[in-house]
Amino acid sequence: MTHTTLFYSIIAILVIEFIIETTLDYLNSKRYKDPIPQDLEDVYDVTEYQKSQDYKKINYKFGLFTSSFSLILTLCFLLFGGFEWIDTIARAVSDNNIIIAMVFFGCIMIGSDIITTPFSYYKTFVIEEKFGFNKMTKTTFLLDKLKGYAMMATIGGGLLALIIWFFEWAGTGFWIYAWALVAVFTLFMNLFYSRLIVPLFNKQKPLEEGSLKNKIEGYAKKVGFEIKNIFVIDGSKRSTKANAYFSGFGKEKRITLYDTLINDLEEDEIVAVLAHEVGHYKRNHIIFNLVISILMTGFTLFLLSLFINNPEVSKAIGVTQPSFHAALIGFGLLYSPISEVTGLIMNYLSRKFEYQADDFAKYTFAAKPLISSLKKLSKNSLSNLTPHPAYVFMHYSHPPLIARVKNLKA
Repeated sequence: MTHTTLFYSIIAILVIEFIIETTLDYLNSKRYKDPIPQDLEDVYDVTEYQKSQDYKKINYKFGLFTSSFSLILTLCFLLFGGFEWIDTIARAVSDNNIIIAMVFFGCIMIGSDIITTPFSYYKTFVIEEKFGFNKMTKTTFLLDKLKGYAMMATIGGGLLALIIWFFEWAGTGFWIYAWALVAVFTLFMNLFYSRLIVPLFNKQKPLEEGSLKNKIEGYAKKVGFEIKNIFVIDGSKRSTKANAYFSGFGKEKRITLYDTLINDLEEDEIVAVLAHEVGHYKRNHIIFNLVISILMTGFTLFLLSLFINNPEVSKAIGVTQPSFHAALIGFGLLYSPISEVTGLIMNYLSRKFEYQADDFAKYTFAAKPLISSLKKLSKNSLSNLTPHPAYVFMHYSHPPLIARVKNLKA
């Protein structure tokens, strides 16, 4: 396949994906004014419902603008030799392929972030601020950016350097070694993310002694779930939105509660939310997702090995001197449709897993406090109660609230 054919294939993929996403967003926006389902009539009062409508509309318009800008920027980069220009800059720095790749991707990542920072700033300090969600200061916003750069350079740069070294050493068989590297890294991050990465951005402290901790430990003992690590994270540092999550496994497993969750929910509701998270663990969803993630990484790297030595892939994005880093960009753009399909499958499985975790919480604790907690969390985040089915199918990793409530009541 010639680089011209690949070039037009990339253009077609970008445009078609944009059309599909824009159509889905439009269909979803037409459902904003649908009547609230009977089972959810107690979520919003009239004023709150209007606020949720306004929040959804402004995010829809903002999303349309940012996605259009992103498409135009990417097309201009492809059409007017943007990747070739950055490749020339990178090659002027060094003759070492690893250093060239580091500079190449560094320029793209930092340049992209600089261009998109005004959008994230507007989203945080205008939209989220207007609707009472934002608690982040401008200092925290800037520090998050700098910490993100540091992590990208050390972790992302380190992994990429090793993968390129594998390629130069093993040729197209590099994917096996790269897969092993990424698999080990994925396992490591699943075990120690909360211990090593989260503290860079948030403060965590053990849940204080008291009735809530006693109820959580009592429930965990009842279902045979050994848990010694229950932490509270200062989510209110950035947003009023609440969350809770389960991380790690073995001795490193821990439950993390946002302080906003503790403030927003009653104790039984918090235990119900945690019962749902325990359900994921008991039903082996965490292990399943980890295994699938590692297998998908291997599949992707194998496909990459078939493309990486083809000079036409580099030329397809306008880079005249074929290289690993240019071919990686070209492959990433061409792989996008496959990624969309695998994403659909994973979202479908994730929605099934959510029902299973809800059922576990219902049968081992109670349905009523879980229902009320889901409604409160939806209300506090101004969630869309009437999403379009096509949008749910394509994007939702969790079932819509109405579906979860009906399942819990069944």
